[in-house]
Amino acid sequence: MAAASGSVLRRCIVSPAGRHSASLIFLHGSGDSGQGLRMWIKQVLNQDLTFQHIKIIYPTAPPSIFLLLGGFSMGGCMAMHLAYRNHQDVAGVFALSSFLNKASAVYQALQKSNGVLPELFQCHGTADELVLHSWAEETNSMLKSLGVTTKFHSFPDVYHELSKTELDILKLWILTKLPGEMEKQK
Repeated sequence: MAAASGSVLRRCIVSPAGRHSASLIFLHGSGDSGQGLRMWIKQVLNQDLTFQHIKIIYPTAPPSIFLLLGGFSMGGCMAMHLAYRNHQDVAGVFALSSFLNKASAVYQALQKSNGVLPELFQCHGTADELVLHSWAEETNSMLKSLGVTTKFHSFPDVYHELSKTELDILKLWILTKLPGEMEKQK
């Protein structure tokens, strides 16, 4: 469990019985922990929830100000939905090569929002032919018009892929949102 004191995010893992080829992240409810959820499931089943090939990860959610959500392509879209519709108290959101459609439920949720919203860090390649750069720009503009603070980075000649420059800039942004103990003291 993360806290202002800098403790470590705790997680509980159940290893697969055989060769690991898939993973499941099982999230706990409000007021619980990863270990608590695992024990509850164990109590209901009279044994651990196990699979031959699936590793189960039960993370314990930290205080939300220490949590970033993000992803690439559909993962970025899912992060925007999760943060802006359900968890507007996270530290930030990143979306790489991602977009929201014009009638997204995210926009509808933000029209009803009246609090401080997490910042969006967005990157997109100008040569992306799968998720068009213009779609990402439109998403960014719409979110900005609904009160989201955004940072948008375009990468010339980058297709639907990750680039080193993009990841380097993302790392810097992550460290501004989740600084280590030394950076907090400065």
